[in-house]
Amino acid sequence: MRLRLLVVFALALIVQVAAADVLSNRLKHHPSPYLAMHGDDPVAWQDWGPAAIARARREGKLLFVSVGYFSCHWCHVMQRESYKNPAIAAYINRHFVPVKVDRELESALDARLIEFAERTQGQGGWPLNVFMTPDGYPLFAVLYQPPDVFREQIQRVQTLWASEGQSLARLARREAAPAHGPGAPRLDARQVAAHRDRFIKALLDNADLLQGGLGNRSKFPPSPQLLLLLELHAQRPDPRLNEFLTLTLDVMAQRGLYDHVGGGFFRYTTDPSWKTPHFEKMLYDNAQLARIYHRAGRLLQRSEYRHIAERTIRFLAREMHSRDGAFLAALSAVDDRNVEGGYYLWQEQELKRLLTGDELAVLGYAFRMKGHAPFDAGHLPWRAHSPEETAAELRLNVPQVSRYQDTAMAKLFDARRQRSLPRDTKLLAGWNGLMLTTLAEMARDTPRDPEWQRLAQGTRDYLVKELWSGDRLKRAVAGGRELGAASLEDYAYVAEGLLAWAQQTGVDEDYRLALAVVRAAWKRFYSRQGWRLADRSLMAAEPGQDVMSDGPMPAPSAVLIRVSLTLAAHQRDSALRQQALAALNSGHRLIGQDPVWHASHIAAMLQATTR
Repeated sequence: MRLRLLVVFALALIVQVAAADVLSNRLKHHPSPYLAMHGDDPVAWQDWGPAAIARARREGKLLFVSVGYFSCHWCHVMQRESYKNPAIAAYINRHFVPVKVDRELESALDARLIEFAERTQGQGGWPLNVFMTPDGYPLFAVLYQPPDVFREQIQRVQTLWASEGQSLARLARREAAPAHGPGAPRLDARQVAAHRDRFIKALLDNADLLQGGLGNRSKFPPSPQLLLLLELHAQRPDPRLNEFLTLTLDVMAQRGLYDHVGGGFFRYTTDPSWKTPHFEKMLYDNAQLARIYHRAGRLLQRSEYRHIAERTIRFLAREMHSRDGAFLAALSAVDDRNVEGGYYLWQEQELKRLLTGDELAVLGYAFRMKGHAPFDAGHLPWRAHSPEETAAELRLNVPQVSRYQDTAMAKLFDARRQRSLPRDTKLLAGWNGLMLTTLAEMARDTPRDPEWQRLAQGTRDYLVKELWSGDRLKRAVAGGRELGAASLEDYAYVAEGLLAWAQQTGVDEDYRLALAVVRAAWKRFYSRQGWRLADRSLMAAEPGQDVMSDGPMPAPSAVLIRVSLTLAAHQRDSALRQQALAALNSGHRLIGQDPVWHASHIAAMLQATTR
């Protein structure tokens, strides 16, 4: 009898342990809004971390690493179509260890997986789903697919892994080419000039000289390239650069990339003419574009550019500023009714109800808000005709057009404030560093406007008091919990922001603080093997890089080098200057092959060689 009881007890214990080890969704109530929204999925999502990798190794399963972000439209679509599908979820749970990643919390991991997808699939984007071996090597990438196609793909991957797992693991372990590491701490001015000239030629060859921007498909704001162009034009005015700059800045501010009702910029447009945006608004885009328009307004003597910069900052202060003093990560592309762009679009009947006849006529012609709506949810205002053209068409004078336009936009603004738009409330170190740089520059250039100074002070205080611990930077904090892992991006952009703040205040302590962040960044992210995005990685095969390319944001290695050169001059620190120059004097072959996407490194080289 006693033996039978012991056996029953042992069996019950085994069942209990096994049940405790069954995969379950770990994301409900996660501090990240993106991860929390996946908390009710039938997929048994795990957080990215050692526990998920250990489980994959223990069970011999592939990791299914799915990366996205809160304001991503297609991430919402794939969740609804595939991750909420019970049959697809059951298959994923049975054969893989599923991991959900907020790309804004794990920027180094995201960059590595995007690079893998672009190299193996020819394109990257989100949602980004990567199958990784239990040892942490990426094996196969899948972007958005309809559920039937997605189901076929994951089944095919699992079949191959079950039958040829060892061969696939060996294939995934192939080493990337190692970096050469730092060069001599001296730059060849002629080589730097050649990089500059190749950049200008390649950019103009790739430029859309009819509609602005780069390429002829989807249009993203080319922020790092525009910043370098402004510097080049300031040093040596060039009519070709002036034409491209003004065309691009004009079109981005006049068409659908810009929110004409409330201010601020969307992330990109899906068409080459800048008319059809993807409706998410990101802090990093708006921080950079405000800086660009502010600088362009001063350099090119265009008051309308300065107005765009100021209106963008006021939008951020109104819609994305937190009580902590820093700025939120993003506004969703999908409104609270799950309509993409619904927050920004207008049906004709609503326009007729809100506006007078004259206001409706002016808005309809000047901003193309009449006739067939280009979106299911209605019209998006974008500048189709100038005030002079509108006045001539409607037989009004220009002051009347301006008055009717202003009153119409004010009514739309008030009506839109009754709508609701989900927000990603994370306060990210790097993106707030970009914002601090912009605010500090604007405060320095317009000392009579205390608003920029107040916003900059709040951002600086949040970064210093909440995210900097004296030798280490946190990526983000929410609900008292540290989120994500700070990467080179965070250190570089925060250091740049603190330096801009120090240049605005002139206080030695502010310079020393920027220098402390810079020294921590060099220690964590640079070695004889070159640059790395993360100081510690759970992924295998993390080779160093001699030079990093620009994306929507400038290459963080180039930003850190520029900040280091400026601080080395201010602090008379020859060792820091030598370190920055040695890192800068590397990767010339890659820069020469693709100068447009290494604009930030070319800017750093020009800073180092220009006296």
